[in-house]
Amino acid sequence: MNRMRNIRIEKVTLNIGAGKDQAKLEKGVILLGYISGRKPIKTATKKRIQEWGLRPGLPIGCKVTLRKKSADELLARLLDARDNKLSDSQFDENGNISFGIHEYIDIPGLKYDPQIGIMGIEVCVTLERPGFRIKRRNLMQRKIPKRHRIGKQESMEYMKNKYDVKVGGEE
Repeated sequence: MNRMRNIRIEKVTLNIGAGKDQAKLEKGVILLGYISGRKPIKTATKKRIQEWGLRPGLPIGCKVTLRKKSADELLARLLDARDNKLSDSQFDENGNISFGIHEYIDIPGLKYDPQIGIMGIEVCVTLERPGFRIKRRNLMQRKIPKRHRIGKQESMEYMKNKYDVKVGGEE
């Protein structure tokens, strides 16, 4: 098989949205650092939404991105928290996967921390093939050809084969 057709994990992004609640945001930052072992960054609003009391520059969430080996190891633990089950609606047409974990204590190896309380996290997995750099590079940027893109079915097969995930209908 052509090794340029092999699918790999480009990144795993963990995200917690807190809204205007700054106390929840600080707990989220602690939790993401606890799960990933890295320092999370805060995300800020770009638009003003008067009804929700949001203004530009207000921190409303936090995220951390993992790549390579650390992303692979953490993804296995996060899927274990979901009993290695995903629904087909959690895969998009570009081969990306998104799912939520309702309580962080479901993740193997993590214990309840009274300082944080009960919180959930959102997990986004980005898959790619070798050569996807051409859409991000500075010189001579190009589009990824259709035959090289990752489809929904290919990403489902990859998750089934590599992580022994059961993909079913709606949960």
